[in-house]
Amino acid sequence: MMLSASPSTIARSSLEEMLDSLRRRDEIERPKDLPPALPSRPTSKARIPPVKRALPVNFRVNDDGSSECSINVFNGKEDAIRKENGLGNFAFRRTNRDQDDESPYMVASKNDNRDQVNVASALLSHIRSSNWEDNISYFLQKKLRVWCQLPTGQWELGTIQSNSGMEACIMLSNKKVVKVSTVDLLPANPDIVEGVDDLAQLGYLNEPSVIHSLQRRFSQDKIYSNAGSVLIAINPLKDTKQYGNELITAYRQRVMNNPHVYVIADSAYSAMMQDEVNQSIIISGESGAGKTETAKVAVQYLTALGGGNGIDDRIPQANVILEAFGNAKTSRNNNASRFGKLIEILFSRTGKICGAVIQTFLLEKSRVVQLVNGERSFHVFYQLCAGAPSTLKEKLNIRVPSEYSYLNQSECLVIGGVDDARKFHTLVEALDILKFTKEDQEHAFGLLAAVLWIGNITFQTIDSENHVEVMANEAVANAAKLMGCSPNELKLVLSTQKVQSGNNSIATKMTLRQATDARDALAKFIYASLFDWVVEQINKSLKPRTEHSGRSINILDFYGFESFKKNGFEQFCINYANERLQQHFCRHVFKLQQEDYELNGVDGTKVNFEDNLQCLNLIEKKPLGVLALLDEELNFTKATDLTFANKLKQHFKSQPHFKGERGRAFGVRHYAGEVVYDTNGFLEKNRDLLHSDAIQLFSSCTCKLLQLLASKMINQSHKPTVSMCSTKIVESPEPGVGTKYKVLLFDLFHKLESTNHHFICCIRPNRNQVGGSFEEDLVLQQLRYFGILEVVRISRSGYPTRMTHQEFAGRYGFLLKETSVSQDSLSISIAVLQQFNVHPEMYRVGYIKLFFRTGQIRALDERKKQVMQGILGIQKYFRGCHARGNFHDLKQGATTLQSFIRGENARRRCTVKRFSFVVYAFSVPKKVYEVQAVIRLQSVIRGSLARKHLSMLDSKKFIENKKSKLNKGRRVSEEKFQERAQSLPTSLTELQKRVVEAEATIEKKEGENAALREQVKQFESRRLEYEAKMKSMEDMWQKQMASLQMSLAAAKKTLAAENAAPPGRVDAGNSPPHYYDSEDMTSMGSRTPGGTTPTKASGISEGGTGREMNGTVVAVNNLVKEFEQRKTAFDDDAKALIEAKSGSDANPDEEYRKIKARFEAWKKEYKARLRETKAKVHHKHGHFEVDRLRRKWWGKFSSKAS
Repeated sequence: MMLSASPSTIARSSLEEMLDSLRRRDEIERPKDLPPALPSRPTSKARIPPVKRALPVNFRVNDDGSSECSINVFNGKEDAIRKENGLGNFAFRRTNRDQDDESPYMVASKNDNRDQVNVASALLSHIRSSNWEDNISYFLQKKLRVWCQLPTGQWELGTIQSNSGMEACIMLSNKKVVKVSTVDLLPANPDIVEGVDDLAQLGYLNEPSVIHSLQRRFSQDKIYSNAGSVLIAINPLKDTKQYGNELITAYRQRVMNNPHVYVIADSAYSAMMQDEVNQSIIISGESGAGKTETAKVAVQYLTALGGGNGIDDRIPQANVILEAFGNAKTSRNNNASRFGKLIEILFSRTGKICGAVIQTFLLEKSRVVQLVNGERSFHVFYQLCAGAPSTLKEKLNIRVPSEYSYLNQSECLVIGGVDDARKFHTLVEALDILKFTKEDQEHAFGLLAAVLWIGNITFQTIDSENHVEVMANEAVANAAKLMGCSPNELKLVLSTQKVQSGNNSIATKMTLRQATDARDALAKFIYASLFDWVVEQINKSLKPRTEHSGRSINILDFYGFESFKKNGFEQFCINYANERLQQHFCRHVFKLQQEDYELNGVDGTKVNFEDNLQCLNLIEKKPLGVLALLDEELNFTKATDLTFANKLKQHFKSQPHFKGERGRAFGVRHYAGEVVYDTNGFLEKNRDLLHSDAIQLFSSCTCKLLQLLASKMINQSHKPTVSMCSTKIVESPEPGVGTKYKVLLFDLFHKLESTNHHFICCIRPNRNQVGGSFEEDLVLQQLRYFGILEVVRISRSGYPTRMTHQEFAGRYGFLLKETSVSQDSLSISIAVLQQFNVHPEMYRVGYIKLFFRTGQIRALDERKKQVMQGILGIQKYFRGCHARGNFHDLKQGATTLQSFIRGENARRRCTVKRFSFVVYAFSVPKKVYEVQAVIRLQSVIRGSLARKHLSMLDSKKFIENKKSKLNKGRRVSEEKFQERAQSLPTSLTELQKRVVEAEATIEKKEGENAALREQVKQFESRRLEYEAKMKSMEDMWQKQMASLQMSLAAAKKTLAAENAAPPGRVDAGNSPPHYYDSEDMTSMGSRTPGGTTPTKASGISEGGTGREMNGTVVAVNNLVKEFEQRKTAFDDDAKALIEAKSGSDANPDEEYRKIKARFEAWKKEYKARLRETKAKVHHKHGHFEVDRLRRKWWGKFSSKAS
């Protein structure tokens, strides 16, 4: 046999053997637990973490471990720049970060490497310029479709017809040819990629291509699109049928994966459960972009995922209440949020919702007292006036909105397509679901009505110094009644103020301006305090019953950026919050990502984005920020809004984001555009004063809710003492409202910093709130200040997904098949990637983290899911097999035990029977049997006596044992009594619950018994009706039977008489008729010709006549007997039918019809036989005289029977 040569048998050269020996020696000497070498560092400005001195920019590490640098001399200029920006080393940079107290981020850098960003921007611009030139040259050569910018600034799609130097002839879509400079041309994407789900899939990324793709999807009611990791949501301003339980199920089961808010919520939920890290869904956009509705959709999906315990039904109802009390109609949005809110949904370890916490920010309470034309106050006022029941309206003196000054000043009382009355009923239902008591609801509605009546309070001038007093009208009386105070006390608070003069206080009259401000401040305080109380009650209702696991998903819904014709302090605070939100967005989408690239030595893509840090410094930086200067003005008694505006212009005249205006106005260049603010009211609203007399009034009111609000106002005051009789004005504690709002924002974003972020950018499609309308310039403006194009670029060319080596190894390490890999996290991570053949271009290995392109982690998660399903299947079968084995063992043991017990019982029974069998089996003499019985009785007696004697000897021991047992039992019973006493409240609660259930069951059974009694009555009435019918039928039968019986008796009597007469003779005078019929006489007369019976035949012999008569008599007797029997049978049937109970299974009507049918059939048959007998008699007795006599008799009988 010939064997093939194996590799081991092939002769090798000495060089190969030497190399193999060296390789084996290296493997033996190399430690097995060392991680693999890191990849060579790409050319970038990143730093190696451990070094304490910055390395040159072009320093790199080769594969063999050697280093090289194309610049041998260290660049001192770059080192200076690094040191200036805090980039020299990690320790220096971290120190600067920690020293920065003007940022909500503990790890935020003081300077965001503006020099590096500028250098990168210039480099990126150069690259883009070269790419643009190459693309346009190719398009001009091939005469493809391009985007051309017209002189109006609008982009149009066209096809290149020709080009000459720097100009090109373009045919637009309307067949018009225009000449455009090649500088104004941009490449257009083919039709196949237009309208894609993700903007990163566009081949040529430019503004007109993005706008065209979004507009195409918007026209198809596809309002959601992805821009890398950011979701773009365009408000359709109409119902697009893209929500509901069916779609929720489809997205939960991953049947659908189109861009949607459901996808964002599902990603947040999955990341929370898998990574055990809290998540945040941050929703941003202008006012009217649909942020509130988007937040509600996200809450809807999360409650569907983690619902099932009842609290998930209360979270959406909380939104209904907050919308009623915190939303209003503005010129841009019919349901604009006038406050910011953070909804934190709490989850258990199993992923079920266990509670929620709602935090609100800066309610626009000035809307209560002042409205712009065409806008409305908060929804709840109009809902209360339109939908309150008549009893509540009468009790609270509620009128129509047009009668209240706070509501009719804007000349806008209704919203088209909105039913305020129905909204009020929805609000009351939500309050009931969230466990607001009816008393609390009535108190809240009473305070709302009080605020409206306070707005109707007017003043009249009493002297030349413009001092005023309150006019006594129904507004004062109604407001005082609803607040629970006297009208005089209310008038005194609204028209006088106390001034401190040494140790004395002097009460002075207010001017008209002061009185109006005091009235409005009172109304604003009541409403703002009521709003805070409502939020507090909602949080109590949503509070988790047990401690949750710490997992949560935050949903941030802020009021959008605003710019009106007249912008005040509220718009300034709102836009400041949006600036801070935009900075948070830029930080996590751009800055941290690029910092991660640098820290990990990964060559990431640099993008140029608009940073609003300078604008934030203008507003919030100390000591020369707008908010700091505003607080400073509060310390000057002569400060006015004009002096504040002049101070701003003086300090910020060189600030690029500040613009001075004439008078009291100033402008700020925000990230979303320039806004001009009027400082009128800035100082007053920032001070937010409230007189101590007002607080004293609230404390003395009988309304419990007002007392509670006043006590909270006193407790929250920062001053050490607050005297109710103080002559000073109680002001908002320093700092002012703006600075307090800044602190709240810093706390908010510091909290969000510890979570994973999911961003949703909401877009307003048009300015007129018209459904289906898409204004390209407006949408493009919003995309620009959101930086959507930069987001797409960094997502497409970068590595948006990243995780540390430890996280990756912990998540996917168990998928590794090889066992010889080192157990450090980096080795495991690289081995997993190599095992699944992930392309090297799809990921980068950094010093600390792994970076992946879009979609790579999803593929690994799918593989992990498959493996986990297989593992769970194996575990399921193993646990089932183990459980079945234990069950079989227990069953076998139980069977064995049962067999022993059954055997013992059988043996005992067998012993007794065997003894009986021995006694009775043998035929022994009677005396022997008696002797044996006596002996057995004696043995039993002796044994009994011996046992008694033994028990007497052990009685002492028995008594002692008994005592010990009694003591032990007493202790056990005491313990059981204590346990029962402890469990008594629970048992009592359970018994009460059972009593309630029993009462409910009794009520239910009583209802059922009433229904059954009604049915019994119906059946009884039917039974009585049937009895009446049966009695009437029985009477009819009795009459018919009596008639027939009389006829038969008469016939029988006649036949008997004829038998007694001599043969061949007939007694004409005394003989009765010999023939009859079962019919009544009237019917018989109608059937017999001449009204008589048939004549008798003549000429009959005497012997034949006798025999024939005897046969006739026998036939008649048989008929009589049958008649009696049938009569008895029908009587019995009729009685049985009458005695039958109604409600039985038998049908009385059916039985009645059967009896009647049998009777009619028998009657017909009986008549036929009677006729036949009658015919025979008529044939044999035909004498005329007899016939005459018979007719005479028959006539008499007929007259009697009738």
